[in-house]
Amino acid sequence: MNKLLYTARWMALTVMLPLLALVSARAQTVVYLSDTTSLSVVEVPGHTYTWELYDNGTVDFAIVPGNCPATSADFVGGNSGPTINVKWLKTGTYFFKVTALDATGCTMNLKIGIVEVRKEIPTATITPPDPICIGETASLKITLTGTGPWEITYTDGTNSHTLSAIAASPVMVSVRPKTTTSYWITEVKDVRATNSQPSPSVSLQVKPKPVSSKIYLYQP
Repeated sequence: MNKLLYTARWMALTVMLPLLALVSARAQTVVYLSDTTSLSVVEVPGHTYTWELYDNGTVDFAIVPGNCPATSADFVGGNSGPTINVKWLKTGTYFFKVTALDATGCTMNLKIGIVEVRKEIPTATITPPDPICIGETASLKITLTGTGPWEITYTDGTNSHTLSAIAASPVMVSVRPKTTTSYWITEVKDVRATNSQPSPSVSLQVKPKPVSSKIYLYQP
């Protein structure tokens, strides 16, 4: 049986062979906890594909079977075919191997890839606002990261306000302070996580209205 075997190590993570061209894994090198990710190869008619997962990059991928426990990352709907789905259950660095057999079952090719699973933490940042005059209303521009919808809580140090079901970033918040006031975000939530680290504060300068006075004083 004519088999073409390649050994992949930590320092040589990707084996590119003519029969296997990775489609989506390159764009999905970084994924997020609880995501379900599709990994694909270009399908060759008559070939069969089997996928394996590893949570240890020091093994000989060519001869060691997949060693990733299902409690860390698991195949959804099976591990065979040109496209498979993986649900990531723990953060960390993972490796996948896809093995292709030709129609005769005699020629085997391997491809190794790496996936980093992160816990995505949303953030919210207020853009420093332009000064206003007393009695005017200012709009605070709040830029969000993460995956919506979001919920944010902002404060001026005395009063806190919460906005829910935010569908898009940035979001504009109207405020009308009587004196120069600082604002910051105390908490932001998205569909994945909660970030309770306060954002940097910004200062909204409130200028007094000019006092009317005579342009000149005339005395006879």
